[in-house]
Amino acid sequence: VQLQAFGGGLVQAGGSLRLSCAASGRTFSAYAMGWFRQAPGKEREFVGAISGSGIVTYYADSVKGRFTISRDNAKNTVYLQMNTLKSEDTAVYYCAAGSSIAVITTADYWGQGTQVTVSS
Repeated sequence: VQLQAFGGGLVQAGGSLRLSCAASGRTFSAYAMGWFRQAPGKEREFVGAISGSGIVTYYADSVKGRFTISRDNAKNTVYLQMNTLKSEDTAVYYCAAGSSIAVITTADYWGQGTQVTVSS
């Protein structure tokens, strides 16, 4: 599976941004998908994940209620809708594919990152 994340950019605090992650392959629905981020000088952190069917989602406390993950299996794409952005959301965002949400932090496949910068 090859993953390509895009949609990052510069946005003001309080604004919104939607990231997309396009996947290659015909078995996209078999993979749980996750979003992660890494800010300068910090370790990579989990943002959220969605099951292969799209029914189950799970979020980090820091983004719960502000970010929403969804997927369109017909388009082999997973999305990260980010609302009410804060300066601390500034990071490079990565998507990943794994066998289940439970093991998404050790995902098998990773995309390149897309930069999100939130100005205060």
